[in-house]
Amino acid sequence: MQRVEANIAVSVSDLKKNPSQVMAQAAGESVAVLNHNRVMAYMVPAARYEALMEHMDDLELADTIKQRADETPVRVSLDEL
Repeated sequence: MQRVEANIAVSVSDLKKNPSQVMAQAAGESVAVLNHNRVMAYMVPAARYEALMEHMDDLELADTIKQRADETPVRVSLDEL
């Protein structure tokens, strides 16, 4: 059985009828879109998606910092930069 990662689920048919109403009823929560009772997509409010992308960027930056922790720093002056 497939796990649904949202508290709200809607069928493709209901979504096609009135997508704005579906998002309004979701009240800022993510919505699982079902096709034949299987999740085919998730609809995520723009603010939540943007926060997710920001978090992923932070994780990638943290990973880069960890990878470079072993490198020996090189001193340079501001004029050299």
